[in-house]
Amino acid sequence: MNRIAVYPGAFDPATKGHEDIINRSLHFVDRLIVAVAENTTKTSLFSLQERIELLNEIVGDDDRVEIRPFHGLLADFAHEMGAAIVVRGLRAVSDFEYEFQMALMNRKLRDDLETVFLVPARHLTFLSSSIVREVASLGGDVADLVHPTVLRALEGKFG
Repeated sequence: MNRIAVYPGAFDPATKGHEDIINRSLHFVDRLIVAVAENTTKTSLFSLQERIELLNEIVGDDDRVEIRPFHGLLADFAHEMGAAIVVRGLRAVSDFEYEFQMALMNRKLRDDLETVFLVPARHLTFLSSSIVREVASLGGDVADLVHPTVLRALEGKFG
């Protein structure tokens, strides 16, 4: 059986928390598609192409992971990719309500699509892309929160 999962997100930028979810997902799926959302409601720090390139650098040559852009309904994208699993990270109770609603809607749209929630490593539970962007924009040290490639890209954006 070839278990394919989709891990969707904006990844603006990708953090060590995202890396943790990617790596732990590979313990129970054969192939993971990291679906980089084209965010039309917010202004992104990094373009869609930049986010894809950064994620490709992070995952390296692991042929079990594929980085793909997506827009539209996640249920449709998962179906196109042959995925039966959606992987989502939950950092706090505050994430749960939104993620639970999305999981139920995805199942309504495609009843064979399961959502698996992963809790990040304990030392990463506070971490979010928005916190990394804010701290980096104010000159704070985020070196232990992001991959070195992402750190260089942030330094390029903020000096």
